[in-house]
Amino acid sequence: MASTSDLDKQSVSDVEKDRTRLCEEFAAIAGTDSSVAQCYLAENDWDMERAINSFFEADMERVFEEDFQENDSSPKTKKQKVEEKPPECIDLTGESPATSQKPSEEDDGKLSLISWNVDGLDTDNLAERARGLCSYLVLYTPDVVFLQELIPPYIQYLKKRAVSYLIIEGGEEAYFSGMMLKKSRVKFLESEIIAYPTTQMMRNLLVAQATFKGQKLCLMTSHLESCKGHAEERMKQLRVVMQKMKDAPDDVTILFGGDTNLRDTEVAKVGLPSSVCDVWERLGKQEHCRYTWDTKANNNKTVPFVSRCRFDRIYFRPATKDGVPRLAPDHMALVGLEKLDCGRYTSDHWGIYCSFIAG
Repeated sequence: MASTSDLDKQSVSDVEKDRTRLCEEFAAIAGTDSSVAQCYLAENDWDMERAINSFFEADMERVFEEDFQENDSSPKTKKQKVEEKPPECIDLTGESPATSQKPSEEDDGKLSLISWNVDGLDTDNLAERARGLCSYLVLYTPDVVFLQELIPPYIQYLKKRAVSYLIIEGGEEAYFSGMMLKKSRVKFLESEIIAYPTTQMMRNLLVAQATFKGQKLCLMTSHLESCKGHAEERMKQLRVVMQKMKDAPDDVTILFGGDTNLRDTEVAKVGLPSSVCDVWERLGKQEHCRYTWDTKANNNKTVPFVSRCRFDRIYFRPATKDGVPRLAPDHMALVGLEKLDCGRYTSDHWGIYCSFIAG
């Protein structure tokens, strides 16, 4: 029989293990080290959600301050160099399509999509990196945009600049995913947020119902659980996504995009429904589109190793009902490959651009 002192030691040990795990999870979510994590967790009675919110509130208020200043007489800084480019490169304040867009593109039946983890958790050069995102939105004029790792100031900036898009948020605090729908092309109907019951990183599935050229769309984005050690939770979340895609009515086209953090072995264990395809695979597994997290090419994150992974993925399930217009994957490319004036990339992830045509 264990003595009282042995039980006390065991209890202390369990607390230490639990708090060490919380520190590791906090560090993974916030992109910081364990000492900072320990500080915020201790100040918030080891409540993860309170600690994360406290961390972001302490640093976010000032991040986009200069972007909301309307004093045109302020001196030009390096961060404003992007502003000095021709207006059509970044000006998203008008409802009309960018002047660089061909009129025929506004009238065709091709649906375009960008999915991107914009790394809002990294506050270095964040204002300029957000302007970089806007540059790509004007360049590609996507109909649908899926974004992950958004933070409240980033959303505020997009609402100010990207007024030709309807913005749907998958959260209000800390960090979350979101969608942007081109108002002139995509008609929004309704949205919902589906919780992942056992997530430890505040992850969820954002779902929106919409129409495009008379076609019913179900649009979904998510940021699945991060880190190698959370494979089981990540696979649980993938099952939720796949079940949602499988169960959708047969007159609806379904598009999912996001930072899945998936490894191919994990996808194989879960399995995709026969009606669902991985767009990169469907388009021939083009090598130049394989790696969306690539520390060999992208140095936004300083890591002591080379990691090349296909974390960001697009899944597609076409409508199958007779007489219903059908879309099919047409093209894929990576975006965000050019450095900004600050010497960094728009994100530590490359974005994915996809287009779909009537099949």
